[in-house]
Amino acid sequence: MAKTNPGRFFEDYAVGDILTHAVPRTVSGGERAMYHGLYPARHALYSADTFAQASGLPASPLDDLLTFHVVFGKTVPDVSLNAVANLGYAEGRWLAPAYPGDTLTSVSEVIGLKQNSNGKTGVVYVRTTGTNQRGEPVLEYCRWVMVRKKNLDAPAPDTVIPKLKSVLEPADLVIPDGLDFTNYDFALAGEPHRWGDYEIGETIDHVDGVTVEEAEHMIATRLWQNTAKVHFDVTVRPEGRLIYGGHVISMARALSFNGLANAQMIVGLNGGAHANPCLSGDTIKAWTEVLDKAETSAPGVGAIRLRLVATKGGDPFKLKGEDGRYLPDVLLDLDYWALMPL
Repeated sequence: MAKTNPGRFFEDYAVGDILTHAVPRTVSGGERAMYHGLYPARHALYSADTFAQASGLPASPLDDLLTFHVVFGKTVPDVSLNAVANLGYAEGRWLAPAYPGDTLTSVSEVIGLKQNSNGKTGVVYVRTTGTNQRGEPVLEYCRWVMVRKKNLDAPAPDTVIPKLKSVLEPADLVIPDGLDFTNYDFALAGEPHRWGDYEIGETIDHVDGVTVEEAEHMIATRLWQNTAKVHFDVTVRPEGRLIYGGHVISMARALSFNGLANAQMIVGLNGGAHANPCLSGDTIKAWTEVLDKAETSAPGVGAIRLRLVATKGGDPFKLKGEDGRYLPDVLLDLDYWALMPL
């Protein structure tokens, strides 16, 4: 009897399956230090307890994307070990901050299936929830993944494509208990620009760039316990180990500090596409477009909807060609809500 896990293939999923993902993860201050070592992450709320406490939180939480990576990493052996590509995200909500000492676990529900016309692959849709040691949800999101079939003769399942919101409404966003930006220290945060200084339609070139090294992306992917073969094994992908898409997201978010230092907390993920593969040696740059703004019920706190685009050196503010396809230099197109002082 085989004792190793080959991972699930497309024909192994059924709508309604509940996937309880293995290996709970207790996160610590060391996790934060490693995250800040891998990315030029400098947002003040995630760097200093004193800054977070002045903003009404009990301590500095772990970076929102760190929580995302830990929760996401748990899902890989059950969802995307045999994936061809991670295709997109929707309805992502950060429901509570995670703090050093919390233990995070993940559960996913299969909410959709669609076999591709080639009969060799299919798309699996899942909704994942991450919880802490008290059973409180900290994060939920949907994603869809193209997965290989093992048995090409396996019958195609009934097509079920879930109806997902293209954009979260401001009322869908969860503001952390106690968050208060009325005494926000712009000098310590690093920039003077507040919510009212940004206009819908404005674009920001974040100027800086970081060249991805082979070792660092593999360290990052191991840190999140992401076991997807395409990130490690060149026999699976001879053209080169694919950089984990979350590594690109975190790098672009960190680069966006230059111009968006006060977009402190990510609270919503409306959608995202990994437009083109990222490989070692590529230099990631980033630009942002302001898509929307909304007030919140929290004192001094506004919500801002941002499109974050990561490129490998293409012209800023250019996303798609005349054919409607992403330009070859575009790596990431991410639509998210963040919280910012009014």
